This record gives sequence, C-alpha cells and structure tokens, in this order.
Amino acid sequence: MRFLLMTTDDGSTQAGPPDETMMAEMGAFIEELTKSGVLLATGGLEPGGTRISVSDGDITVTDGPFSEAKEAVVGFALIEVRSREEAIELSKRFWKIAGDGQGVIQQVFGPEDIPG
Repeated sequence: MRFLLMTTDDGSTQAGPPDETMMAEMGAFIEELTKSGVLLATGGLEPGGTRISVSDGDITVTDGPFSEAKEAVVGFALIEVRSREEAIELSKRFWKIAGDGQGVIQQVFGPEDIPG
C-alpha cells in the first residue's frame, strides 16, 4: 500500500531553522527508510504554486500564493508499507524528530488498484 504523508502549514507555527541534531536525526531516518525500500520519494514544495481550474471547458491558470488557502502542503513523503497503521507509525516517528507541526496521511491508488 502506498501513502502520501504531507506536512501542512496553516501559518500558525513559527518554526525556525532546524538545528544540527534534528538534521542528523532526520537524515538517519530518511536513510533508513530509503535503504529499506519504504521511502519512494520525498521533498519540499514551493509556497503558493500555480492553480489550474476548468469550468465549461475554459481553463484558467492562476499563480499563487492564494490568500483563501487555510492550509498549504509544504512537504511530502511517498511511502510503500503494509498497512495504514504502519504509515501512521512512520509519521509519528517523523514528527518526534521534526517537532511541532501538522500533517495529513492519504492512501495513494494507482492503475494496479483498479479491479478487473
């Protein structure tokens, strides 16, 4: 099962730059997940981004940031594990290293998940 672990920011947390200890712990955690084959991809996301919307065939492209957005995804990790519970445990380990914050875990479905 694949899951997308997303780090979100609602603007309420004022985190400073990570210290050396946190960077070392996070580096070891990422290396462990990579070597075990659990971590498929990870990264940070630019603030704002670009929104594409379609209405009656008309396509509108709008550059961010978007003031109406209450939460923005600022980072992600795509993992492959045996269960949602395992994804939750890995997310808990991440947050013990990262400190205060919030995130979302969502299962990722692909073509192989379509019955038939």
